[in-house]
Amino acid sequence: MGRPPKEKSLSRQAVVAAAIRCIDQDGADALGVSRVARSLGIKPPAIYKHLESGAALQQETAIELWRQYLVDCDRVMGDRPITTDLLKQIGHFTRDFAKAHPARYQVMMQVQLSPSDPKAGAVIRDLLGFLQRALSAYDLTETQLIDVMRMFNAAIYGFIAIEQKGLMTLGRSVDESYDVMLEALIAGVLYEGKHRPKA
Repeated sequence: MGRPPKEKSLSRQAVVAAAIRCIDQDGADALGVSRVARSLGIKPPAIYKHLESGAALQQETAIELWRQYLVDCDRVMGDRPITTDLLKQIGHFTRDFAKAHPARYQVMMQVQLSPSDPKAGAVIRDLLGFLQRALSAYDLTETQLIDVMRMFNAAIYGFIAIEQKGLMTLGRSVDESYDVMLEALIAGVLYEGKHRPKA
């Protein structure tokens, strides 16, 4: 008997893995059904046997990229003591990841994950759990914790997005500016924990 056609031996996981390879090779714009199918040597309709749409391909790929990010983050940060410095270390890890994998990071930022989706929801909970662990070194109420997580994410992701677009052109070290921002964030978190009402 001959080997089965590629589309018959394909799996959902194999399609997502191929999508990530396309992103690594050709950038974030390579995350599309036609490009992924071509890389697998199959016709685009065969993709839909495993992922019902181009949007589903984007969702599954983004979820897998976030999972891999969390594995890397846990390996690098997981055993470190919970101190106020851990938040800064996470900030540096995230920027280092974006530098090492710029196209992956772009996909992760561009594809919105829905908390109501079981797979996406699990990743979101893991992300929040990791950040909550770092923030447990501070004296924050539940409301303050939400505010701080939003502030931290907006600052980190915003800085990296501007940096990736090449818009930081002033004559000052971007690394030093990033350090200043992280220190200011930590100072803000400390202030939030000590001085805001605990209502």
